Amino acid sequence: MDGTEWLAKEASMEAFDRRTASAILLLLFAASESFAGEPVHQDLRLTLSPERHAVSAVDTVTFPQGFSAGEGGIRFALHGGLAPRPLTPGSRIEKTDGPAGDPPVETYRMFLPPGTRTVSLEYGGAIDHPLRQVGEEHARGQKEPPGAIGPEGVYLTGGSGWYPRFPGKPLLTFRVEVRLPAGWGAVSQGEREIRETGDDGVRVAWESRVPQEEITLMAGRYTEYLHDAGKAKAMVFLRERDDALAARYLDATARYLALYEELIGPYPFPKFALVENFWETGYGMPEFTLLGPAVLRLPFIVDTSYPHEILHSWWGNGVYIDYGSGNWGEGLTAYLSDHLMKERQGAGAEYRQTTLQKYADYVLAGRDLPLTEFRSRHGSVTEAVGYGKTLMLFHMLRQSLGDETFRKGLRTLYRDHRFRTAGFAEVRKSFEEAAGQDLADRFDPWVARAGAPRIAVRSARAEPEGASFRLRASLEQLQEGEPFPVRVPLAVTLEGREAAWETAVEMTGKEARIDLLLPARPLRLDVDPGFDLFRRLSRGEIPPALTQAFGAEQVLILLPSGADEVWLDRWRKLAKTLSGAGPGRVEIGLDADVSALPADRSVWLFGRENRFLPRLTEGLVSYDSRIGEDSVLLEEKEFNRKGHAFTLAVRHPDNPELALLWIGADDIEALAGLGRKLPHYHKYSYLAFEGKEPANVAKGRWAVSDSPMTLHLPREDGSVSRVPMAALAPRKALVEAPDPPVRERTAPGGPGGRR
Repeated sequence: MDGTEWLAKEASMEAFDRRTASAILLLLFAASESFAGEPVHQDLRLTLSPERHAVSAVDTVTFPQGFSAGEGGIRFALHGGLAPRPLTPGSRIEKTDGPAGDPPVETYRMFLPPGTRTVSLEYGGAIDHPLRQVGEEHARGQKEPPGAIGPEGVYLTGGSGWYPRFPGKPLLTFRVEVRLPAGWGAVSQGEREIRETGDDGVRVAWESRVPQEEITLMAGRYTEYLHDAGKAKAMVFLRERDDALAARYLDATARYLALYEELIGPYPFPKFALVENFWETGYGMPEFTLLGPAVLRLPFIVDTSYPHEILHSWWGNGVYIDYGSGNWGEGLTAYLSDHLMKERQGAGAEYRQTTLQKYADYVLAGRDLPLTEFRSRHGSVTEAVGYGKTLMLFHMLRQSLGDETFRKGLRTLYRDHRFRTAGFAEVRKSFEEAAGQDLADRFDPWVARAGAPRIAVRSARAEPEGASFRLRASLEQLQEGEPFPVRVPLAVTLEGREAAWETAVEMTGKEARIDLLLPARPLRLDVDPGFDLFRRLSRGEIPPALTQAFGAEQVLILLPSGADEVWLDRWRKLAKTLSGAGPGRVEIGLDADVSALPADRSVWLFGRENRFLPRLTEGLVSYDSRIGEDSVLLEEKEFNRKGHAFTLAVRHPDNPELALLWIGADDIEALAGLGRKLPHYHKYSYLAFEGKEPANVAKGRWAVSDSPMTLHLPREDGSVSRVPMAALAPRKALVEAPDPPVRERTAPGGPGGRR
């Protein structure tokens, strides 16, 4: 692969997840230039000049035993304009390509004297890039610079090109020593060796003795907090002093490190830090997470997104992902963090239903991909597959093996591959070792194939058999192509029994028979009531929600032609914002320009004056909700229309596979905020907001009452009553939280002086 191809691919990667971009960058070098041994070691000495957006550096690189650059030298990449110069006698550097890409990267070839394994070079220049949009769907994307050195702070990742990157071997150990202006601090991976203040500013040094995929460096004016959390340190770096906020994150860090050490194995690093960024982000880096000022102060983040980022210390940063065979790390991390937190609250089934709904609403025909092709999230479709399908793969594996064997598989995977690369094949092998059985049918169909099973239940009937009852029914897989091997959970509600009769049926072909001998008359049969299978849900199993509009192939937004020009202009701006929230094609028009709602697309109605609003209010009746002149009733809670904004979704009256949605607002200033917020509330059926911001004050999902996966059976007199499902057996969470180690916290400190 020549340098031009590499630079073009590097530029195309910018929508990739922060953890994956650096590893994939290194795969783009020629395979012949590889270090098939120990990691490269880099000893960096930097001076950062934020006011000038500049860095000056000396890098001493030690290649592993057996390395030889040969006559062709060794290639490396560096940010454009940094002008590297050799310091080792007898060495020379030639530029080969660039600058190209975003950030602009130049490639060089360095020629070394025979037998040389350690070489030094110096370089310097500016790294200063504006924020840019990341992600295909801009309404849900994040903004970030490719790299930044400035008065607000420093943001340098492996993809920023701020230090030389070498081909073939993505892992490295390093020491980075940074000189900064007075009042500044710096954070990187590893242990901090030096933190001191002198007349010429601040000197900070971090060293990582364990192999890493990249070097990440953040700097700013921080107030620092420290807390011993067992063998590791919990750290917080805030841009403004906030003792209570820091204490919340320090306690959470200790709690989650203890939780995951019990579940998986020892924490692999010397610290985990929360670092406050200088713009809004939610990034996970090796050994720390980088959160924006508003994000980290959201009260729910510490118990939702935060454990997800901590867990990446095990999956992604502790065991590295073989991206060439598919990224399994994001799905497993989501399962053991986001799903686990909900499971511990008794809401695991609801979380899985939402996961499957995202797949149903976003991954339409022609959008699917096998897990072997998932590298990173760059939109709702890749999120639904790479996170959601992988999450469900591990959930089904757990259901099949049992909790103890599943936990043993996790520990085996971590033990055998810590600081090594693992693909789906290695993941499968670890669980096979734990289970003592071949698991090809538990992995291969779900990893190598796109798609999901569509399961239907047919022709259930019950007959007396002595003192018992015989229940017979059939299951079918309706999707095109080969069947998926699944173990289908069943729950039978019995007359006079509070607890459901639970069992499961193995389904290896397109059809399977249910034949159960039951101790009492069955009144109701539920198939997969806990949403334990990865499958394509039927529309009747899930409530209408914003996802049906954001995921639809075609969407029509109808603006109220009766609104005045000021309102109409704001409605149009909101429509343009929301049109970027999904992958489909969006058309914007006036309600006066159409005679009827089209039945081939989901439709948004904007404004209380919208002439089609009565069609939506008809659909609210079945949910015990209504839109009145002065108030809106959402199930059992009523809101005054004054000062509030609302978003509601119902089934499209002419096509239940699609949705009809409405946005109404009393205050025109609330519309801009709705445009920012609604894509993040996509799983809900209804939302209420208050004020100009606006702040969310109510959210919910309509109840589902007509699921095709539920069959009601006749009583002895032949009557059929729609009885509620009997109680399912309670489930234990995969792991409960142990008490974290109690340690004394240090007082907050700035960058000068060790605490």
